[in-house]
Amino acid sequence: MLLQSDLATSKPTILVTGGAGYIGAHTVHLLLQRGYEVQVVDNLSRGHRHNVDPARLHVVDLADTEALCGVLARHPCEAVIHFAAYIAVGESTRVPELYFRNNVCGSLSLLTAMLRSGVKRMVFSSTAAVYGMPARVPILEDFPYAPVSPYGESKVMVEKILGWFDSLHGLRSISLRYFNASGAEPGGTIGEEHDPETHLIPLAFRAVETGQPLTLFGDDYPTPDGTCIRDYIHVSDLAEAHILALEHLLAGGGSGAFNVGTGTGHSVREVIAAVDAVTGRKTPWVAGPRREGDPAELVASADKLKRMLHWSPRFTSLRDIVATAWEFESRRR
Repeated sequence: MLLQSDLATSKPTILVTGGAGYIGAHTVHLLLQRGYEVQVVDNLSRGHRHNVDPARLHVVDLADTEALCGVLARHPCEAVIHFAAYIAVGESTRVPELYFRNNVCGSLSLLTAMLRSGVKRMVFSSTAAVYGMPARVPILEDFPYAPVSPYGESKVMVEKILGWFDSLHGLRSISLRYFNASGAEPGGTIGEEHDPETHLIPLAFRAVETGQPLTLFGDDYPTPDGTCIRDYIHVSDLAEAHILALEHLLAGGGSGAFNVGTGTGHSVREVIAAVDAVTGRKTPWVAGPRREGDPAELVASADKLKRMLHWSPRFTSLRDIVATAWEFESRRR
């Protein structure tokens, strides 16, 4: 077991699954900056080859347990950061079998490979969708599981599996629950490139650039301006949270779950106003009907993460978050 004192002189190898995707690639970038050796497993079904150094990339599907064991045999690692999951709530309601097969069965295959290879530390990229539609905000970690989509349910199932693997196999894990990852590393070449894109900020950019109106799903919610309120967290701050969770485990810390958020909510209209201010152009939009299962307000308390892992967000201004996303969008046009 690595002790805290060892971390100052030794940077172990970390395996990152889904490391060619949006949050995964940012976390790989930060791990390398911090001096860690990194290997990436990604089947590239949702990730992008150009996000990863080819020397670090293993194009492997999570379902292939033997291939995962092969990667871990060639590149022994101290821990895994697990991002490889499908994340679109709407898609999960249309093809739930895809989400349970990839998110749950894929995670179980990965955990099996880890046990066979003697790797017993995982940071799991979970979601605040495990809480469903909570009765009050801010959301605390001890709120009950209440997912309202197969996507949220798939993350609950993995969190429960991790609990059993902790108690029965001694595999320690940290689950990080967050909502609206956004922004891009300043000056970098990594950003949101989802296909199809479902996130508000890049969709607003698309509306600005094409003139095709953005649809606001509901403008009659019981919020100050009638639109949904969400907690927007910068992707680099998320990456930092994953590394702090990793270092907690490497230092011998126990398992747990933490919310990751700013603790401040912003409405859809406020996001559009920030896009207008950053781009210098008006975002065309139209009001549409509410989406089923969309709560009026979702804001997470990250007090536990701040207190126990000493995390704090660098990006607390919505406009600054949008500005980093616009920089990436402008660079790739």
